[in-house]
Amino acid sequence: MTTIRPDLIETALVAFTTFFAVIGPIDVAAIYAGLSTHLTPLERRRTAIKGVLIASVILLLFALFGKTLLGYLGISLAALKAAGGILLLLVGINMVMAHSSGISSTTADENAEAVGRPDISVFPLATPLIAGAGTMGAVVLLMANAAHDPAKMAVVIAALIAVLVICLGFLLIASQIQKLLGVTGLNAISRVIGVLLTALAVQFIFDGIRGSQLFGG
Repeated sequence: MTTIRPDLIETALVAFTTFFAVIGPIDVAAIYAGLSTHLTPLERRRTAIKGVLIASVILLLFALFGKTLLGYLGISLAALKAAGGILLLLVGINMVMAHSSGISSTTADENAEAVGRPDISVFPLATPLIAGAGTMGAVVLLMANAAHDPAKMAVVIAALIAVLVICLGFLLIASQIQKLLGVTGLNAISRVIGVLLTALAVQFIFDGIRGSQLFGG
């Protein structure tokens, strides 16, 4: 009988929770519903699929080559953990406060620009709504954290793909979600997920400080 490694289960839970929080499939679907009112049902479906595919390519490139790029730039894993933790902490705080920051969502100016665009699949759907700065940072951070363990790296990528599939599912029923939950429901869900993301972010910061040995290890 094959047993699953406990550390792989932990990695999967952390990765899935982090990606779900920073991407925010429900929030993305609600914003998409508002931006795609001028599209026909068929165009909405095609735009959603195209946007998720483009975001997937961007995030997978960061997952596979992000750590290599950091190595060329001379950025250590400890620094990445601390910086990534701070970035995710900002995302988490904004989620708890129900604020839009532009880190993992669009700003008011970006929304205004997007409304007049005939094709919103690349901007703002693929980036920054799905593949935003917070998501890119989380991908690189989690992959770097799983370095030298192919199984953990595969689990992180699998968690990312799972969240992207969930995101696509929500985008395809975006209008129904917006009507069902309303602003209050969306904010309530966002706050709960934000608390979890904030705790994970603080742990990443602690790990980064510990790894830097600034205080004697």
